[in-house]
Amino acid sequence: MVSLLLSFMSLFPKSLQPIHLSYHNLNFDRLFVMKKDQVPQDDENLLDGKTRDVQYAVDQNGKYMTVLSLGWEPKNIVMRQAWNEINSHVEDARKEVIAGKKSPLFYFMQKNMMDVKLLSEYSGISRWKVRKHLKPRHFNNAKISVLDKYAKTFNLSSTDDLFRVGE
Repeated sequence: MVSLLLSFMSLFPKSLQPIHLSYHNLNFDRLFVMKKDQVPQDDENLLDGKTRDVQYAVDQNGKYMTVLSLGWEPKNIVMRQAWNEINSHVEDARKEVIAGKKSPLFYFMQKNMMDVKLLSEYSGISRWKVRKHLKPRHFNNAKISVLDKYAKTFNLSSTDDLFRVGE
């Protein structure tokens, strides 16, 4: 436990000092206090400027306030690794669809980070039908109304877009 805490503490800048630490009763409140000008701004445009993190810091009077952060290097590294993994799954799905092993539905599920349960809930299509439509022959025979639900769920402009994988 102590080694985990020490390795966690090593991620923070040296200027941040622990204020209160208790091991036996595991009271880690106010472990680190960051000043307003110490909030990390390591921008790597991982999310194309779409999000910013809210960090809590203290102002010159010692009062807590929220400060927007562009990012933090350790978090950016983890985010980059996660997105690389997701993109790898999407590319693998695309290849399986092109090879005829899976239906285009599988590709769009991977691209939108959905599983059968989530797609079923969003589209209103039962789980067993979603599983069935993962097979190319069943997907190709699906009713237009069902394909339309899938297209709307994936924010596609038409059902034809469901058949355009990786374009």
